[in-house]
Amino acid sequence: MLNNFETDSIFTPEQVLENRGRVAIFIDGSNLFYAALQLGIEIDYTKLLCRLTGGSRLLRSFFYTGVDRTNEKQQGFLLWMRRNGYRVIAKDLVQLPDGSKKANLDVEIAVDMMALVDSYDTAVLVSGDGDLAYAVNSVSYRGVRVEVVSLRSMTSDSLINVSDRYIDLEAIKEDIQKTPRQSYPYRPLSGIGFLEDTRTSDGHLEIQE
Repeated sequence: MLNNFETDSIFTPEQVLENRGRVAIFIDGSNLFYAALQLGIEIDYTKLLCRLTGGSRLLRSFFYTGVDRTNEKQQGFLLWMRRNGYRVIAKDLVQLPDGSKKANLDVEIAVDMMALVDSYDTAVLVSGDGDLAYAVNSVSYRGVRVEVVSLRSMTSDSLINVSDRYIDLEAIKEDIQKTPRQSYPYRPLSGIGFLEDTRTSDGHLEIQE
């Protein structure tokens, strides 16, 4: 079964990583936020990028999220993301009849996965949304290896079934969480020191309602 890839594979974890080739990362910001909430952690986005890349050659890392463009704190958080290795795809939140706000970026994720399919060898999808299963299956038929990363309780079986490898966020939370209340600036991958690590929790909480 694909779920048991890591234990039943004839390859060692080291061999798997060596064969990942060029990696493209697609992060469903809302899904990741709620997964972190369930785990009781705050995401360190520098650690996350390093963990997902795993020493392979990174083509690009996309972060998809809904935003309220009038919220300066949110804009500051997204600016930090853009300057620290992420390509941010933002979509305005839409007010629903029940008063809640939502922005669905499944189409954007699927389109980008397909548009770049000839440019990467491994896709890392950080989402548990079963609506993305068709896109994952499609890029797989184009010869791309797909790794799905999400919290198991929030992940559709249909998405796991079409992936080549599934990683439960529970298993890697120690590698991607912020050190509690540790005051230190992020180390920008671009070499540009801009914002200190003070925006992740509150800014992202308000972004995703």
